[in-house]
Amino acid sequence: MKVKYIAYTLLVLGIGAFIVYRISENKSQDADAKGKGGKGQSMNVNGILVQPQTFDNNLSLSGSIEANEQVEIRSEVSGIVESINFNEGSTVSKGQLLFKVNDIELRAQLGQAKTREGLAAENERRANLLLKKEAISQEEYDISRADYKSAQAQSQLINAQISKTSVRAPFSGKIGLRSISAGTFITPDVLVARLVNIGKLKITFSIPEKYATQVRMNSNLSFKVAGSDAKYVAKVYAIEPEVQVATRTLQVRALADNKDGKLLPGTFADVELPLDIIKDAIVVPTEAIVPVQNGKKVFISQNGKAKEVMVETATRTDASILVLSGLKAGDTLLTSGVMILKNDTPVKVALAKKQ
Repeated sequence: MKVKYIAYTLLVLGIGAFIVYRISENKSQDADAKGKGGKGQSMNVNGILVQPQTFDNNLSLSGSIEANEQVEIRSEVSGIVESINFNEGSTVSKGQLLFKVNDIELRAQLGQAKTREGLAAENERRANLLLKKEAISQEEYDISRADYKSAQAQSQLINAQISKTSVRAPFSGKIGLRSISAGTFITPDVLVARLVNIGKLKITFSIPEKYATQVRMNSNLSFKVAGSDAKYVAKVYAIEPEVQVATRTLQVRALADNKDGKLLPGTFADVELPLDIIKDAIVVPTEAIVPVQNGKKVFISQNGKAKEVMVETATRTDASILVLSGLKAGDTLLTSGVMILKNDTPVKVALAKKQ
């Protein structure tokens, strides 16, 4: 029995100690809650007074750099490569001979075709004389003339094939690594080298459709590339006439000088595209924005309490974001504690000067 009483006594003492601990802990939490939004207490937060300002609306985008002109050099005819007239990685001029395919067979065919053309021309001349003397019919003359025209066309065709054995640069630029040697049997399927013009470069990028009306032809933009702090300038010269349905974006292309050759095609570009300058814009710190399921919201102070306001935003920078609707000049915007704030939470706002 004594053991039983001792057990009951220890149990009662344990429960009492737990109750005392909880009361003490609750008092401690209530003390901590003072100034931190505890029930009936005002939560200390920072805020700013919303003021309109002029906003340089710059859109940050990712783009790709492409050569102004680029082409794969191939032969239009099959045959043995007779000579290669360029150095890999060198600069070539427009019209410069790049390589020559042996054309001995084509020249032999041309000689044969020229002989037939000459004979057909003589037959046509004689038929014309006979026609004037009414010694042959018009039909017979037409046949001889058609034979002459056919022979003439055959000669022109072979001449065209011979001209294709000399492959020339279609524009000035830098030629890449070659995949053939002299003596190689080449066909139109063989890629000889790539020729690119990098004196100027194209920067291609896409913008959201809501900014489509703000892009102007011949407007300047700036961009950077990875591994360099240098800022380059380009000019918009082409805009797609329609928005891509799948992505809801509009493709834009700009042209940049690359005389020093520091920029390479195929690299990515961080583009800064200036849009319309907005006067009386509402710009707020990014930390004041709270993403929610239906969009974005902020908290303002109204009559000493936090009030939730849905906002529509646009351009975002490193430290601020442009608000299109939801806020107005004179609102007290809360900038701290926004992730734990709720509607009607009492707040004590420490106003700071908006940077």
